[in-house]
Amino acid sequence: MLGSLIRSHLEAFENDRDMAIVYQCEIHQIHRVAEPQIREMYQLYSDLISRIIEQGQQEGSIRQDLYLGLVKRMIIGTVDEVIGTWLHSRGRYELSALAQPLLDLFLQGLATPRARRASSPEAQAQLEEGA
Repeated sequence: MLGSLIRSHLEAFENDRDMAIVYQCEIHQIHRVAEPQIREMYQLYSDLISRIIEQGQQEGSIRQDLYLGLVKRMIIGTVDEVIGTWLHSRGRYELSALAQPLLDLFLQGLATPRARRASSPEAQAQLEEGA
């Protein structure tokens, strides 16, 4: 579901560059002209991400020890930055093509499996015992 949401978001802005520009301008302004509409749009998106994350946690596909507010801000901020960069490039590449790499980043993280194993609590405990 998270992948579908990200793809839909990127495709909508890719298909309507003017909407992407207005959203980007408004979301980053202190005094927003379209404040109620932007706030409502942001809240709907944020709530949807919350539901997807919570569902993933219940199903066991997303870690339960993660702080939901931080995860939401990470997803929203990263997608926002990708859209802003695409706008600055004047659409030189396909925005929606970044949906899968973003999903992989969100779900797999930055570390390799080896690094994740090395930083696990079990590995850290073994290091402390050996010291």
